[in-house]
Amino acid sequence: MEEKKNILTYEGRKALEEELHDLKVNKTAENAQKLNEARQQGDLSENSEYDAAKDEQRMIHSRIEEIERILKNSEVVLDEEVDTTKVSIGCVVKIKDMELKEEEEYKIVGSIEADSLNGKISNESPVGKALLGAKKGQTVTVETISGVIKYKVLEIKKEKK
Repeated sequence: MEEKKNILTYEGRKALEEELHDLKVNKTAENAQKLNEARQQGDLSENSEYDAAKDEQRMIHSRIEEIERILKNSEVVLDEEVDTTKVSIGCVVKIKDMELKEEEEYKIVGSIEADSLNGKISNESPVGKALLGAKKGQTVTVETISGVIKYKVLEIKKEKK
């Protein structure tokens, strides 16, 4: 079975590459130093610092493998390719909740980059799915567990640098 492509914005890919570099260069070296210091304390069977350093080592290697897997199977959406005539991955969309009369602004990203607290919603989320392909002025309906929500697309733009 083929793994699904991870859709990333250029910024998202760059952030993952930077994290990977930091893990491989800095975190691995820091962890090696902690392991070395713990080994010098003697008996490893009851050495909590050694156990903690080994746990950290496993987490670092696990995250390295995860990021490498994501990057290997990723597709990057470049800013210059973002179509602002309709909602698409990589664009910033301003919407209005038709019931609450509140405006919100989100960047549509792939699921790997989703971070709703920072205004990034996944193209796979209920709101993201409903918005994809919508044009300015169009109203979309989103089915949620708390009921149906209608949003009007007010603006579609590229993210400012």
